[in-house]
Amino acid sequence: MALEMRSTCERCHSSIGEDTIAYICVYECTFCSPCREEMNHVCPNCGGELVRRPKKPQKISTN
Repeated sequence: MALEMRSTCERCHSSIGEDTIAYICVYECTFCSPCREEMNHVCPNCGGELVRRPKKPQKISTN
């Protein structure tokens, strides 16, 4: 099952690109780095730990 790669922080609504460092909980609530720090690394929705969201693999060109 793939993660839902949300494009905005759920707290401050700032844009989060696929290559941007973002943080998620087990329910995929998504937050930017500054908000994660302000929330002491805890999801305000479920109380779970906010961990770094994995990045998508780089596409390899076949020139």
